[in-house]
Amino acid sequence: MTVGRGAAPVFRVPDGLPARLPVERRGGGAGRDAVRLLVSRGPEVSGHMFRELPALLRAGDVLVVNTSPTLAAAVDGEVGRARVVVHFSVCGDDGRWAVELREPDGSGTTRARAGSRVDTAVRLPGGARLVLEESAGGGERLWWARLVAGAAGRAAPGAAGTGVPELLRRYGRPVRYAYTERDQPLSAYRTVFALRSDDGSGSAEMPAAGRPFTARVVTDLVRRGVQFAPVRLDRGVAPPEAVGPPPAERFGVPEASARLINAARAGGGRVIAVGATAVRAVESAVEPLGASTGAGAPEGVSGGVRLGQGAGARGAADPAPRDGGAAGTPAVVRAARGWTDLVVAPGRGARVVDGLLTGLHGPRAPQRALLRALAGERAVVRAYEEALHGLYLWHEFGDVHLVLPSENPHGERCSSNSR
Repeated sequence: MTVGRGAAPVFRVPDGLPARLPVERRGGGAGRDAVRLLVSRGPEVSGHMFRELPALLRAGDVLVVNTSPTLAAAVDGEVGRARVVVHFSVCGDDGRWAVELREPDGSGTTRARAGSRVDTAVRLPGGARLVLEESAGGGERLWWARLVAGAAGRAAPGAAGTGVPELLRRYGRPVRYAYTERDQPLSAYRTVFALRSDDGSGSAEMPAAGRPFTARVVTDLVRRGVQFAPVRLDRGVAPPEAVGPPPAERFGVPEASARLINAARAGGGRVIAVGATAVRAVESAVEPLGASTGAGAPEGVSGGVRLGQGAGARGAADPAPRDGGAAGTPAVVRAARGWTDLVVAPGRGARVVDGLLTGLHGPRAPQRALLRALAGERAVVRAYEEALHGLYLWHEFGDVHLVLPSENPHGERCSSNSR
C-alpha cells in the first residue's frame, strides 16, 4: 500500500479477498453474524467477530440504521438486437426513473455499456418499453427514463412510478457485480432493519453495513443499553467502476429518531452510523442549534427541487460545521425528508456522527473519503494495512469495519492530523 500526501491510499485488493458468497451460504451452518469485525480507535486496530459488537459499545450509544428495503432492481432488456440489463436506480418526483444500461459480460453479471443516447428505447419483459429522455448526471452512465406500455407508446398505467415497482416484482433480480459468484435470492440482500414500503420504493443496492445484524445481536445490544435510531435513504446504483460522489438520493429522518440522537449526544452517548447511507441521511438533517425551524427544510435537504424534472438534480446547501461554525453553536438533528447529495468528506466532516460501521472498500470508493473525515488518514491507512494483512473479506458479503472515536481527545479528528 502506498499513500500520497492528502490523497487516498493506493492499493490493489487481492483476487481472493472479495466475498463471493454470503457467509451463510459458504457452508458450515454459519449465520450472518459470523463475519469478522475490524475495530479502529484512532490508529489502534483490533480484530473481533461481529457477534462481539455488543461488548464493544456501551449504554447510551445510539446506532443509526437504514430501513430501506433492497429492490430486485436489475431487469433484462433489448436495444435493437443487443441484449442489455437495466439497473433501476431512483424514482424522481415526476415518475421517471434514473437508470443505468449495462451489457451482459458472459459470466452472469454485467459491465459498463457505452453508446446510450436520448430517445434510446429498451424493450422489457411483458411488452413494456423504457425510453431514455435525458442524462441524469451530465454523463452517459445514468439517464432519466420513462416506462411506457404497448405498441402505441402510452405511459405505463397507474400513479407516478408505480409501473416500475410492479415490473421489478415480476421480472427483476438483485443487482450484482462480477466479484460475486452467482445470483442470490432477494432475501440475501435485505437487512434485519428493512421495512417494506407500500409504494414499492426502496434501494437499488443493499445498505450492506446492516447485513451482519441478526435478531440475537440486536437483542444483546438492547440488553446492554444501546438504542437504535431508524432513518431511511434509498440507495441508488453504484457500480465498481463508477468514480465521484453518488447522485442525489431520497432520504427521511423521523422526529423520534432526531430526538433520540439529540438526547444521546446531550447525555454523552456516541452516535454510530450503520453505513454511509445512514451518515448521509442524518447529516442531511443537521442544523445549528437555535436556528429557526420554521424557515424551511433543515440544511442538507434539497428543498423545492423535484428530482427528475428539468436538466438534473440540485444538491443541498452545505450545513454548518459540527460545532455550528464560528459562533460555536452546537448542531442539532431535526426531522427531515427530501433529496440530498450531501457528501461527508475531509473539509466537510460529520457534525453529529461519532462513529461508523461499514464494509471494506476499494481505494477510490467514495466511502473512503467518509472514513478519512471521521477517523483521519493515518487511522484509515493503519486499518486497511491490517485488513489486507489479516485477509479480511471485501464488499457487501464480506467483513465489516467499526470506526470508533479515539480515546485521545486530541487525536485523528484534529484538522492538522488529516492533512
